Amino acid sequence: MTFHSILFTTTEDSAKEEMLEAPAFFVDLNLDQIIDTITAGKQEYDLKPFYHAPLRDTDAITYRHEVMCDFEARTLFESIKVFAHRMRAMREHLTQAGKRYYKYQKESWFLDAVETYCDAVSCLADDLSRADLESRGFLAFREYLADYISSGCFQALLAETKKLKADLATVRYCLLIKGNAVKVRRYELEVDYSADVESTFEKFKQGVVKDYTVKLTSWPDMNHVEAQVLDLVARLYPDIFLSLDDYCDRTAGYLDETIAVFDRQVQFYVAYLEYIALFKRAGLRLCYPHMVAQVKEVYDYEGYDLALARKLIIEKSPIVCNDFHLQEEKRIIVVSGPNQGGKTTFARTFGQLHYMASLGCPVPGREAQLYLFDRLFTHFEQAENLQNLRGKLKDELVRIHAILSQATSHSIIIMNEILTSTTLQDAISLSKKVIERIIELDLLCVCVTFLDELASMSEKTVSMVSTVVPENPTLRTYRLVRRPPDGLSYAISIAEKYRLTYHQLKERTGS
Repeated sequence: MTFHSILFTTTEDSAKEEMLEAPAFFVDLNLDQIIDTITAGKQEYDLKPFYHAPLRDTDAITYRHEVMCDFEARTLFESIKVFAHRMRAMREHLTQAGKRYYKYQKESWFLDAVETYCDAVSCLADDLSRADLESRGFLAFREYLADYISSGCFQALLAETKKLKADLATVRYCLLIKGNAVKVRRYELEVDYSADVESTFEKFKQGVVKDYTVKLTSWPDMNHVEAQVLDLVARLYPDIFLSLDDYCDRTAGYLDETIAVFDRQVQFYVAYLEYIALFKRAGLRLCYPHMVAQVKEVYDYEGYDLALARKLIIEKSPIVCNDFHLQEEKRIIVVSGPNQGGKTTFARTFGQLHYMASLGCPVPGREAQLYLFDRLFTHFEQAENLQNLRGKLKDELVRIHAILSQATSHSIIIMNEILTSTTLQDAISLSKKVIERIIELDLLCVCVTFLDELASMSEKTVSMVSTVVPENPTLRTYRLVRRPPDGLSYAISIAEKYRLTYHQLKERTGS
């Protein structure tokens, strides 16, 4: 079994240039907030490019699912965290070595870095040898790591590092200080009488006396006197320090590239699993979605918006989950209902689910089947841009046209409250043309709209309506149900726009 990467199934995939910029739809779907939270505190690994690059193959997604499932064993998760901690300590030692000025101090930090690396790799190999693994990724990496630590190259590095540390531990010397002169010589097993002297004169102490004890500094940098003392010590033990010089020159490239890449890539899983732990503790469901590329039947039961759910959990507020199911010839979910009823949240959830699933991550829901798209597009309302010299309606049409020109039958489009800046009749006419083009492309779409007419214009559309409390229509349930629109969406929008709702009228009349 050949190990390529813990994230990618082939060397070709792992060699592809990572996307450094977030996709254009991230802000609309609140994915920027989600990825920022996931990667917070792990900036050293530069994980965002991995979250900016969705996979295009179902087997590649299954590969990551397998690794995630292995991580559900707490012992493996802890082993990887310990390994990461040691590798971080190694990098810190290398950083300190690079900052130091004096030769032997630099070499000491470097030697400690190599020792830490050998310890990290050996301990991880031992942990993996005892772990119950099933994923292709971890099984291949375990085999690679076992071969690596048993190789002559690593064994020589380990043995030489241990010997050099042991040799340096034997270095003993004495300082003879007289005035401004400092003499360094070998330690010759002189007896330390300091404890005896202190004990003898203890009985003559009267009251509080001045403490003349000198405490040695512990900061990393050496001063010029310490550096010269160390140079003299090196002359007393020339063989050991020459070995140290030679060791540092020969082992400068000690770090195995595959292990270094693993150390970074495995944090993709660690970061996401730490992120979703909050949702699990709150009792929310997550699942490994079944990914499909040939059929377009998609569903998710008990799904929710990750960004909103995290905020509500922190605020200790209730979270409402929703379902959707597109099957047979159905392709478009038309969402209508009163404002502030969860329609936009539902649209974002649909987009988030498909995007996070394309990364090979568990997604919100009890059970899910999602589509492996080629591109994801969003069209959300934007403030009028005075720089492009276009009115709001024209700007919307230009953006919609750009999306429809690039989309294919394998794409997903999320549209939220389109064409609200024109008259009702024009909005209906233009929206129908947009939906007709989407139907021609046979792609998946969620369209949030106040135009009930769009819900029944084709056998490919499904109507979902945000509901209210029957006894008090002003209260939202944030539940979306699959049924024909009730015709109140546009009326409520107009009433709210002109402050003519029940509560607004009561406020204005003072009753």
